Amino acid sequence: MRRSLMDRVAERMLADAGGLVEAMNSSEVQIAPGLSADRAIAREMMASNRANVERVLSAVLSGDRSALSTPPPEAFDVIRTVVRRGIEIDVIFHAYRRGQNVVWQRFMKIAYELAPDGGDLIVLFDEFADILFNYVDTVLAALLDEAQRVREEMLGGAPARRAETVRLIIDGAPIEEQIASARLGYQLANRHAAMVLWLDSLGGDGVLEDAVTRLTHAFGSRPALTIAAGARTLWAWLPGEQIPAPNLARSVLSRSFGEVRVAVGPTLRGLAGFRASHLAALEVSEMVGGHTAGEQVVYASDVEPVLLASRGGAAARFVASTLGPLASRGDREERLRATLRAYLDEAENAPRTAQRLHTHRNTVLQRVARATDLLGYPPSSRRLAVTLALDLAHYLGPAVLVADDPDDD
Repeated sequence: MRRSLMDRVAERMLADAGGLVEAMNSSEVQIAPGLSADRAIAREMMASNRANVERVLSAVLSGDRSALSTPPPEAFDVIRTVVRRGIEIDVIFHAYRRGQNVVWQRFMKIAYELAPDGGDLIVLFDEFADILFNYVDTVLAALLDEAQRVREEMLGGAPARRAETVRLIIDGAPIEEQIASARLGYQLANRHAAMVLWLDSLGGDGVLEDAVTRLTHAFGSRPALTIAAGARTLWAWLPGEQIPAPNLARSVLSRSFGEVRVAVGPTLRGLAGFRASHLAALEVSEMVGGHTAGEQVVYASDVEPVLLASRGGAAARFVASTLGPLASRGDREERLRATLRAYLDEAENAPRTAQRLHTHRNTVLQRVARATDLLGYPPSSRRLAVTLALDLAHYLGPAVLVADDPDDD
């Protein structure tokens, strides 16, 4: 009977694993804001929480406790990023205890709902507490060992000095340009464009570094400075006088690195430009990173109005009020938005739009007409607003679009 109740509680928790993970994330960020410093580390934290929850609840349901003796790979990703970013390791311990409390409270709540008379709850609570608390202790011990290993590895050579120097520059700490250049082995006095590269899913080891190398060769640039910023995130700076051509970057990556995504900052000079270009690239990656089906390469210079409009949480309301039914997440609406966006960008020239989209002129005109019907007004009458709303939908995707109504067919 007790086993059956344990299974039922675990099944309920596993069915709402997404909600449970969100609650863990929210609680952990309150005590450790550094874990939401940017999208890369926040995503790793979320993946770690989900992996831990699924591992514990799956062990409960299967009755096999062997998997609880080691942390999942996602947990190691976070601790490595924390060490490389120079964040105090204590935040991981505090975060795990917060997450543990969220899981424990959710377990008790569901158990009381399923067994309000409380007959076997004391024994049930003891059993689950033993599983959960021992697992967290085991994970933390393994993560502490890994943190020590990574720290010793970093202290042993140039990567640690480069990472620390980059952190000082990005944080705005006072540091002489010549001293920083010597530590980095990279000439900061020149002009450079910063890049943030990431993978939306697991990729092969070194794929991001390989992508940077291929880009530098294509651009004719000197070797880039690279810093590992997470398990699937790389920061890079390319020296050069000109911003690399967007079309060339897209061509290089689409041929051999289709899984790699890149945000590119402006080409700026000196230590201040090094920092400003990186912050611009980082902001772009934060903006577009949630749209996994979005553009592979995005330049800060191309999306400045979108960046401004996406701040403050009003973007979704603006897109919905401007585009109306055209703001739906449906595939048909996506095609119509893409066509109308290209049509307006080509000064309402249907033949050029058709050539750009590799389709027929009549198809373009039909889609524009349908998009206009959904808007409820001619796009040219509110050209600036419509163009901005279409750009927001293009770069941010589901974050600003309206979910399909399953009853609206």
